[in-house]
Amino acid sequence: MKNTPFDLTGTVAVVTGSSRGIGRSSAELLAKLGAKVVISSRKADACKEVADGINGSGGDAIVIPCNISRREEVEALISGTIKHYGKIDTLVCNAAVNPYYGPLLDIKDEAFDKIMGSNVKSNIWLCALAVPQMAERGKGSVVIISSIGGLRGSTVIGAYGISKAADFALCRSLAGEWGPKGVRVNCVAPGLVKTDFARALWEDPENLKRRTASSPLRRIGEPEEIAGAVAYLASDASTFMTGQTIVIDGGVTTAAT
Repeated sequence: MKNTPFDLTGTVAVVTGSSRGIGRSSAELLAKLGAKVVISSRKADACKEVADGINGSGGDAIVIPCNISRREEVEALISGTIKHYGKIDTLVCNAAVNPYYGPLLDIKDEAFDKIMGSNVKSNIWLCALAVPQMAERGKGSVVIISSIGGLRGSTVIGAYGISKAADFALCRSLAGEWGPKGVRVNCVAPGLVKTDFARALWEDPENLKRRTASSPLRRIGEPEEIAGAVAYLASDASTFMTGQTIVIDGGVTTAAT
């Protein structure tokens, strides 16, 4: 018998974009809680470092590199996981891109298509491949890492925000479609977190000071502070939760002005 509903022993988790940042912290925590974890990002070497750390600590992790914008690589990720571990219990759609900073109406079609393809369409691909085998067993969890950018307007990352708002809608619709078969789909919406991905937003001291001035916690987040929500959604502690979004932003979206 499990000692806690957070025990993930015997489960298998796929985490995209898990060579660094929120994805890495999430994969490492899932492994500590007993899950077998697939580490995946575009660069195999970076993934190997993470997997070696997990395996060296007594966990179980393998590497399957994947560029989420390429369908054949997404297919190889899911099929490779099932071939190695036999199933997928948790799918964490974390990988995302943002190649453009600037006014929304100045964005080039190529950049917009890249954002929507990688941040939305790839999640549909991943779910289409992973969710049916969850449904066959009557249980599974999909966690989409969205952003408070999907809740707020932005003068510099508007297209990214559109993609993240789309992920909220994707989550709700998939939750309705697959809930009757035991598969839960939820989002996590981080605020500004100290990752390489968001470096352009926090490395400028003046911008950082301005962004944290009205935040209740007066700081930005760390990747490990998001991982706990991912672990919760992967675990039996959250079995009555689906179609929802957990906002983890230091209170930014609730702050009084």
